[in-house]
Amino acid sequence: MADPTTIDEYLTTLPPDRRGPMEEIRRTVRAAAPDATETIAYKMPAFRSRGGRYLVGFDAYKAHYSLFAASGRVLEELGDELAPYLSGRGTIRFPASGPIPLGIVRLVVEIRDAENARRVEPG
Repeated sequence: MADPTTIDEYLTTLPPDRRGPMEEIRRTVRAAAPDATETIAYKMPAFRSRGGRYLVGFDAYKAHYSLFAASGRVLEELGDELAPYLSGRGTIRFPASGPIPLGIVRLVVEIRDAENARRVEPG
């Protein structure tokens, strides 16, 4: 089977119990950065903003959902609020056994989108 080329295709490869939480993340990212474009990056769902710059990626695993923010700024701004979910430098993990903290997802996306804006807009 060929690798998915869209988020919709990717979602069809997931077990049904994983699709709902992944859709929640997708909707939250879209709401926080409505001008971002959907893509597949590193074989997982992702969004790009501000001239095609990487915004965030996300994926479903056996025991957790990951949000890949790839930004020191996110860590600086969210600090203790994000600490329980950190796994590595740019990976945020939410346990599959509980609800995804969509408020944190939204904040991460807003910070990343603002960060991308600073990189492409003069001033």
